[in-house]
Amino acid sequence: MKIPFRLKVFSPLIFLFAVLIAFTPRTAKWSYEYRKGSVWQYETCRARLDFPILKTEAQKAEEALRNSSVRPPYFKLSEAVAAENLAKASGLDYLAYPELEPAIVSSLRGIYAKGVVSDAGLTALEGQEIAYVQKDKRAQKVPATELYGLASARTALLAKVTEAFPEMRADSVLRACGAYELIAPNLVFDEQLTSLVSSQTENTVSETVGFVRAGDVIISKGDIVTEELAQVLDSYKAEYEHSVLSGGKDWQFWLANILICLAILVCFYFAIHFSNPLVFKDYNRYLYILTLFALMAALEMSFIRLWPKWLLLVPFPVFALYLKAFFRTRVIYPVYIVSLLPLLLFASNGQALFLMYVASGTVTLYVFNYFSRGVKQFVLAIVTFVISALVYFACSLTGLVTLNFPNDFIFLLVAAFLQIAAYPIIYLMERIFNLVSTSRLDELAENSNELLRDLEKQAPGTFQHSLQVSALAQSIARAIGADESLVKVGALYHDIGKMNNPLCFVENESLITSDEAKYHSELTPLQSAQDIIKHVTDGMELAHDHHLPTVVSDFILTHHGTNCVSYFYDKFLKEGGDPAQKPEFCYPGRKPHTKEQVILMICDTLEAASRALRDYSPEAISNLVERLIQDKIDDGQLEEADITVKELTTAKQVIKSYIAQIHHERIKYPTRRKK
Repeated sequence: MKIPFRLKVFSPLIFLFAVLIAFTPRTAKWSYEYRKGSVWQYETCRARLDFPILKTEAQKAEEALRNSSVRPPYFKLSEAVAAENLAKASGLDYLAYPELEPAIVSSLRGIYAKGVVSDAGLTALEGQEIAYVQKDKRAQKVPATELYGLASARTALLAKVTEAFPEMRADSVLRACGAYELIAPNLVFDEQLTSLVSSQTENTVSETVGFVRAGDVIISKGDIVTEELAQVLDSYKAEYEHSVLSGGKDWQFWLANILICLAILVCFYFAIHFSNPLVFKDYNRYLYILTLFALMAALEMSFIRLWPKWLLLVPFPVFALYLKAFFRTRVIYPVYIVSLLPLLLFASNGQALFLMYVASGTVTLYVFNYFSRGVKQFVLAIVTFVISALVYFACSLTGLVTLNFPNDFIFLLVAAFLQIAAYPIIYLMERIFNLVSTSRLDELAENSNELLRDLEKQAPGTFQHSLQVSALAQSIARAIGADESLVKVGALYHDIGKMNNPLCFVENESLITSDEAKYHSELTPLQSAQDIIKHVTDGMELAHDHHLPTVVSDFILTHHGTNCVSYFYDKFLKEGGDPAQKPEFCYPGRKPHTKEQVILMICDTLEAASRALRDYSPEAISNLVERLIQDKIDDGQLEEADITVKELTTAKQVIKSYIAQIHHERIKYPTRRKK
């Protein structure tokens, strides 16, 4: 079942639309471009919503460092220690000073109320302003200076007793009665809890440093974007992009994305339609160009969504080279530019990136013809890098983008060399889509090719004919804008079928020895015609055996079209043959349908016919060219071809000039007289 043409064209576009929607960014694009130290070129910016001022990474690091130096210790309160020692205080022997008991008990109660720590606890308190005392499963914050060590607690006890009994030798009495021994640590240092809380504190950093209300002025036109203002603007940008999707406007955002993707698809479709609508008919090439567009759009939008900082590492100009391998410039350029539209529309630095990749892609396309092989590819990478760096630097000077030196230039340099690494993928594409790249055509055109060497050896006259046809066809292709490389290769291979029976063709009669009869002398006109016709089917078999691309083997099938071998058919009729047998004298080929195939057909006919001319005057050459091309038109051989009258007229002029130059009049060299 044949699929309708429109369905074949538009169904892949639906898939492409789904790809675009799937990869479109999920946040709104920030509409301001700025950098620290630049002048705010926009109108006064007021906050449309409330937002917190987010700390910078440097501020967060500073706070984390500050938190790491603060390590408040945690202590467990042991009430049993205080109770036990207070009970002992009531049973001490105070010697001749029984009035000391209430003072000592009161002083000890006050000391234990504040807390006594061990020597290890004192070490943990060094440099700290606060401590935490755990009591009844709750931690109470206390000033670190209020806690006693063993020595300071004894000093406090001595001071209290001395204050109450100034005339007493308090220190001696306290030692004698054993009051000092009643002071013991009632706060036990909890090292495990202290370490746990400290590690959590280090990882807990406040994210904000302030707050801006809706309607507040953030920055006015003409203000310098200071570091503080840049921090506020960055915070506003983050909140704005987040709030578009979280503020109940999802449907608006999706609608906008759908309309934008439709607009991009329309641009893509008409970029092909206006540059070369025949792409739609060559389905493999159409699918190839769709695949490239989808890959490029997916890469652009994936990096915009997930890795925006790494966007400069993507070698987008290589996609222009992927197109160049199978299409002419009139198709490449508009499709490449449309393919960069997602970058322009969705990337935060879209204007700068779009301009940079258009410029670098354009220059890469131009210089690729000169630096496409061997070590010259590294020169191509350097040229791409220089153009990208210059444009990006210029954009940074105008404020379109913030230059991160030298990282951005390093990224661009790496991307330029990734372009070299990525180019060989073209050979995989060639296989997948059954296409022929310019590199493959160049390989086929080399004289060292096995099939061409065989043709030169077995049918030298045919080989020379093919070279002449190739040169003439290239001249015409150059003049009318056809594919010069393709028509060159088609001309070289169009007569390879003659290798199977070279003596059948007049250009190879030099291979016949003087005592041999000419090939057709003993054949009937029908036999001769069928032997000649057979070179087309033989050529197709050779093309299949040597894996020639279809686009090349098509020249074998179309270079005679459905013409008849008129010389032997006329001879057949003169000998009384039946006109009903005419189909047996016709080639089993196909009418040409491309410019290149038309060029080869007329060049093949005229190159051979021009050899039979006896008069090479401009009038005779012109009459020959006009007559034979008109015969092709009258026979309907060009009715399926994509060639205009203007292009045919140009082709005629080129052929006339070419034949005249080959067969120009030469001077006759005089014969030397013998002395």
